[in-house]
Amino acid sequence: MPPAVDRHAFAELATTTVPAREAFAYWRELISATFVPLTAERVADRGFRGRIRHAPVGDLELSTVLADGQHVRRTPSLIGRSADEYLLASIQLRGRGRVEQDGRVALLAGGDMAFYDSTRPYTLHFDGPFQQLVVQVPKARLPVRDTRELTARALAGAGPAAPVPAFLTSLARTVGPGGDEALLLVPHALGLLTAAAALAGRAAPAEDAATALARERVERYLREHADDPRLDAERVAAACAMSRRTLYRVLGEDGVAARLRRIRLERARAMLVAAPHRPIAAVAAACGFESDSGFHRAFRAAAGCTPGEYRRRHRPGTRGR
Repeated sequence: MPPAVDRHAFAELATTTVPAREAFAYWRELISATFVPLTAERVADRGFRGRIRHAPVGDLELSTVLADGQHVRRTPSLIGRSADEYLLASIQLRGRGRVEQDGRVALLAGGDMAFYDSTRPYTLHFDGPFQQLVVQVPKARLPVRDTRELTARALAGAGPAAPVPAFLTSLARTVGPGGDEALLLVPHALGLLTAAAALAGRAAPAEDAATALARERVERYLREHADDPRLDAERVAAACAMSRRTLYRVLGEDGVAARLRRIRLERARAMLVAAPHRPIAAVAAACGFESDSGFHRAFRAAAGCTPGEYRRRHRPGTRGR
């Protein structure tokens, strides 16, 4: 029986729900129901296992695929069976993959990303077990008129587009059933996808998309170095290859100091609860605060209580009392 997949609902789907002899036939139906009509062949004559975690967020569909090797094709006849038009992006998480479309081949290793368009034939190939995040969005939601120059071009995980797969992978991990709070991030995700598409097409990103890409690069750097009390705007601008003026334009009203303070306080809240016996001074130092007094002032201003009071209120078994 073909799998019942609601494209607009969170789902976890796996071949383990059917007998082993039916696993690959079920998988072919599953990927067609989750993405677009596809055909697939296995690359090894042995048992097959596959799993998809499908998380829709507004117009975005984020599907984490973990499976054995296979060869997947979108053929002209299958294209004729569906009227929907999507731009898809594969982000390689484990193993290696290959994306072929429009006369090009993109080879993907960990962290790499490539686009493909559902309105033209394409091929996906995996020699062995792999894990990918597949991002799918209606083409009408992106300001990209012609995709022929951006498909099947590998965007390296360490290149200028690196913040895009990092953001989308993090978003996919956090979205669960109901995930309405993630809807606020959809415009940001669309901006990053637009920027990545421009980079893949060898064009300069539009202003809004370029700003989204730059903002995510700054955000990533701040989170990675928030424990350094000496971190300042000059260092952030230099590390992100932009002027201080551009840095403040990208961050808007927040500015570096305010955004960094928020990141440090978010980390402190989590640490106070997760490590209840860790001295508060050690929490302050681990989160990048130069002094205990500065930490207490910032924490009270943001949370309305001291770090010690926050920890007591959030001890296991005390919530709701």
